[in-house]
Amino acid sequence: MNTSAYDADSIQTLEGLEAVRKRPGMYIGGTGSDGLMHLVWELIDNGVDEAAAGHATRIEITLHRDRSVEVADNGRGIPIDKHTKRKVSALEVVFTELHAGGKFGSGAYGSSGGLHGVGASVVNALASKLVTEVDRDGATWRLGFKERVAGHFDGSRFVKTHDLEKVKRIAKSKTGTRVRFWPDWEIFDPEAAIDFDRICERATHACFLVPGMRLKVVDKRSGTSNEPFEFVSRGGLADLVDVLSIGDPVTKVIHVNGIDTFEEKVPIRGKMTTVQRECTVDIALRWVKGYDTSIRTFVNTIPTAEGGTHLAGFERALTRSVNDTLLLNTRKLAKLARQGKDRATKDDVQEGLVAAVKVTFPEPQFRGQTKQELGTPPVQRIVYEIAKRGLVEWINRDGPKSHVNALRDKLATAVINRVASKQVLDNKRKAASLGSTGMPDKLADCRQHGLDAELLIVEGDSAAGPAKAGRNAQNMAILPLRGKVVNAGKATAKQVLDNAEAQALITAIGAGSGRDFELESARYGRIIILCDADVDGSHIRCLLLTLIYHYMRPLLDAGRVYAAQPPLFSAKWRGETHYAFSDAERDAIVGERNVPRDKFVRFKGLGEMDVDELAETTLDPDTRILKRLTIDDGEQAEQAARMFDVLMGSDVARRKDFLLRNSTLVDPEALDI
Repeated sequence: MNTSAYDADSIQTLEGLEAVRKRPGMYIGGTGSDGLMHLVWELIDNGVDEAAAGHATRIEITLHRDRSVEVADNGRGIPIDKHTKRKVSALEVVFTELHAGGKFGSGAYGSSGGLHGVGASVVNALASKLVTEVDRDGATWRLGFKERVAGHFDGSRFVKTHDLEKVKRIAKSKTGTRVRFWPDWEIFDPEAAIDFDRICERATHACFLVPGMRLKVVDKRSGTSNEPFEFVSRGGLADLVDVLSIGDPVTKVIHVNGIDTFEEKVPIRGKMTTVQRECTVDIALRWVKGYDTSIRTFVNTIPTAEGGTHLAGFERALTRSVNDTLLLNTRKLAKLARQGKDRATKDDVQEGLVAAVKVTFPEPQFRGQTKQELGTPPVQRIVYEIAKRGLVEWINRDGPKSHVNALRDKLATAVINRVASKQVLDNKRKAASLGSTGMPDKLADCRQHGLDAELLIVEGDSAAGPAKAGRNAQNMAILPLRGKVVNAGKATAKQVLDNAEAQALITAIGAGSGRDFELESARYGRIIILCDADVDGSHIRCLLLTLIYHYMRPLLDAGRVYAAQPPLFSAKWRGETHYAFSDAERDAIVGERNVPRDKFVRFKGLGEMDVDELAETTLDPDTRILKRLTIDDGEQAEQAARMFDVLMGSDVARRKDFLLRNSTLVDPEALDI
């Protein structure tokens, strides 16, 4: 037994950046390659934010031979003056304090990739060494960190200090920030690595988001042959869609944009305050003749690989505008319209779609620090309204008629192909459900067929398990019902034959159905319905008997259909098991054999019986009780099935009429109202 005390001293607090080192997965998603790459993204995003705000034009990423990574930009440079509260430079605060930065509220950035303010400090927290240089105020300033402690590196010697090192004088107009970090390999997995191609891809996307920004990636590591990569985009998202488009275009690149506002509550000076946000939506999209879909989404300068509320709004607008405007009354879909199958699904609409969706607004809410998914709820409505309005205008007015007609034909064809494919798939599934032997795959068949063989129909898998274990597999087959049996008394022949449970029963018996039923071909001499002794069980028994009455009536004529009579109660008393099939029989056993009433257990269903109980009461020919069902029983079952439909079905008006017609049969004095 653990005898250690649990008191105030047991409560641990993690100071400074120790929380990041203790739980790195919470901040960067893990300690493998993805987590290591996330540190690079954090530094790149800081530079891209500077460019998006109009303060930087160049970003350079360098992968050094010693496995360190350096990110440099020509932005304003991180502030170097003393922080009022911390009494150290703002530069040191940015790299040592969680949730410290210029991205909170509406101060240094109107919008940015980060909300949490932990990017630079998390990089420092998970680095064994970090050096940052800032060009600002006519000089280059340097500050180093060794194991999260600020200071200067003098060769191999490290001097702890909060003072910035003035490296050299420069022109006052020159500004920028350079950060170089060495990952802490005590934290990261040994096989974790920086991927040059992924950085180039991210760099390319960043340039599309900030037209005019130039981004360069240089790989100096030994054993690599990567040429320096440099990229700049002038056309923004349209260029991205152009690059992603593979195959012949169906439409030109469509531009949709707009601005709207929303309100949200944020803490200001310790109080939750409602503020108004402005959200800018930029969308570029086109369709190509292929089938693949490529949608890239961004929040400010951050790619959101897992989408979020902006993607949800775009997809909803796309599907709605296509169905309500583009495909409305399309002649090609007229036949499907009569069947109610002419509406395009999301997959239909996105067949061959290439799109880029970007939203820009202050302080986005991400689901998790890794910023893979946007969580700000009002953005979904804004994107939906702007995207739908823009797409409808393109379809009705702005789009070239040849492009609109080509898109209409492509998406109508997608709907037709999906419906046809689904029909083929349904047919295959029906065939597959018969199993390799031609029998339903859920049938636990017996080894010997003929007059001595029995097919037991049970409710669900819970009863099927004990029944299979307790049966005589030589001549007893088990067929579990896993869905609702169709009411053969009111359904069409097609509806009956399409019903999975009816199809399974007809196939298992193997003698056909309706006028084609041949009793001599039946694989079993007895059909035994084994249902729970409750209302649901009675309903299922009525439906099964109605099906047999209408489609396999010779079984009833020949007296080959039975209903098992499971007991309602059991009691184990003084080494003997007593079964009772009614309340009266239970009371008689209590009185005649002195079995205490509280020893009796009521079975809620056959699934509650163990194997021995089920075998003794419903499977063993020497001890079970079976009731032979006749044509009269079939007729009564059909009437009962109709009554179940009236009382328990979805037709409320029909049920109301029945109750009103029969209300005179109810004694008002007996009602507790």
